[in-house]
This record gives sequence, structure tokens and C-alpha cells, in this order.
Amino acid sequence: MLRVGVIGTGMIGRDHIRRMTRVLAGVEVTAVTDVDTATARQVAAGLSGATVHASGTDLIADPAVDAVVVCSWGPTHEQYVLGSIAAGKPVFCEKPLATTQQACLRIVEAEVGYGGRLVQVGYMRRYDEAYRALKAVVDTGELGAPLLMHCAHRNAAVPGFYEKESAITDTAVHEIDMVRWMFGEEVAAARVLVPRRSRNGGDLQDPLLLILEMAGGALVDVEISVNIRYGYDIRGEVVGENGTAALGELSPVTVRRNQQVVTPVPADWRERFLRAYDVELQEWVDAITGAGVPLGPSAWDGYAAAVVSDAGVAALRSGERVGVTLADRPKLYTAEVAA
Repeated sequence: MLRVGVIGTGMIGRDHIRRMTRVLAGVEVTAVTDVDTATARQVAAGLSGATVHASGTDLIADPAVDAVVVCSWGPTHEQYVLGSIAAGKPVFCEKPLATTQQACLRIVEAEVGYGGRLVQVGYMRRYDEAYRALKAVVDTGELGAPLLMHCAHRNAAVPGFYEKESAITDTAVHEIDMVRWMFGEEVAAARVLVPRRSRNGGDLQDPLLLILEMAGGALVDVEISVNIRYGYDIRGEVVGENGTAALGELSPVTVRRNQQVVTPVPADWRERFLRAYDVELQEWVDAITGAGVPLGPSAWDGYAAAVVSDAGVAALRSGERVGVTLADRPKLYTAEVAA
């Protein structure tokens, strides 16, 4: 049984705790911590024998914790991931790996110094059934060489603290990681096109069109619409030399009634990717208890996503094409992008 400590008992932390205690197999939550101690104690009260720690550092040091799940505020991620590496404990970190590419690179260097993989980043698109099916088609080669990919990332609404750059760093970052995985190659450059502004977004520039140039020559466009009102809608279509392949419909049911055909749209990301989160965490648990190392998105993937996100933000601000320059990839992560 893998004994896990959870740092951060906010919405995603509580959801992962629910998942590990009620849905998954081979795992138990033995420790929690949060900056809001009362919340952490409330969560722990619903667990059997879980310890509430005063800090993430104390939780990592707990001998009753075999592996760590980091769900705290983004700026704290670097500290807790580095602490887990120093303790030699596997760590699952919700995105972002860290809030700057320099911090991500420090994590990469620490893991290389440790001599093996300990870090997995929470890019759940790779575990979604529809995305996995789409990648399987692309990998067969039956479409020929991929030429284009059309993506849409639509939210019904976003909170008031959402900023212009968040469209890249918080929203489109999932597509940034996904396309690296889908095509098995890095992003070479980014640009952003700014269409007419939606009245639903207030002062926010919404929507945006992010254009990614892949190293192999394919182009990816990502429509980012975060105040589109009708629901949470994720789309993706790969255009190849010999055909196309696209994600299927988002709802398992279509209702015909009153001279209308209705296909329900998910309300938010939790509903759309509920099963993907389950698969993601179960595969992480299985990999740690089996092979002893995580096999999902790595610290290098987290670093690469941060660099491409920075390029996207620079392109948004400048209106220019911005190239992507990565550090030399350590041997530890050879072929990671295609994993």
C-alpha cells in the first residue's frame, strides 16, 4: 500500500484525497497539510489515522509518507518538489511544476543530480480516453504526416482574478503539453492573434488564437475562449496528409425532444476530465509501487511547458512571432516527450 501525504487541501487537493480514498486501489492518505490549518484538520477528520502537519516540509519528512502529492498554491511548488527530491520521495505535482522556467530548470537539475526520476506533473489530458484514442490514430501513421491540429479550449466563465496572460499560462498550457505529447516533438515558436473582443469578458482580451509551430513543421492553432457562457468545451482535430482524426463528442447521451436534438455540454473541467484524473492518479500509484518510478509527464515536460508558455505570453504582448529555446535535455529525459 502506497502511503501518500497531500500538501494543499483546497479544491483540487480535496478532490484527489476523495479519489485516493474512494476510487483508487493500492493507496492510502496518511498525512495532510495546508496554510489553512482548520481546513486541513477538517479534511483529516474524514480520514482514518491521517496526521495533520504544520508545513509541507514537515509532511515530506514524515516516515509514514512514502510519496507526496502537491496541490498547494503555484508559487510553493518549487519548494515542495525540491524537498521531495532531497528526501528521495516520489512527488506528483499539480501544474504548474513551478511558476517560472528558471525554477522548473532547478527542479530538473535537482532530479538529474538525484540520478533518477521522482517527479510527475499533473497534465491530465494525456490520460483522457479521447485524447489517447486520437494519439493512437496519429501514431499508426494512417493519416500520413500530421500537417495541422485545430484545438479549442472554451470555458463558460473565469474568476475575476483571471488575467490576460492566464489564457496562456493557466488555460492553453494544457494544449501546449498535449501537442508535445501528441506529436512527440518540441514546440519551435509561438505567436498570438487577437480577434474582436467578447463583451462577456469585460476588460479581458478574450478570445485569443495561439499558434504553435512544431519542430517537425506542423502548425497548431488553439482557440482560447474563456467567457463563452454555454459550457466547458474542449476540441481537437489532427489534419494529416491522408485524412483527419478528431476528439469525439463530449457527452455520452443525445436527447431528442420537442423538435430539438440536445447534446449536453460539461459545466467545467472537473466534469469533462473526471475519469482522466482517476486514470492519471491510478497509473501514478501503480508505477510507484511497481517500477518504483513515475512514468507520466516529467519535470522536463513541466519545464518545456513553462518555456513555451513564456514564449506565448511574449508573443501576446509583442504581437510578434517568438522562438522557443530550451536548455539541453538531460539523458534522464531522453524521448520523454513521446512517452
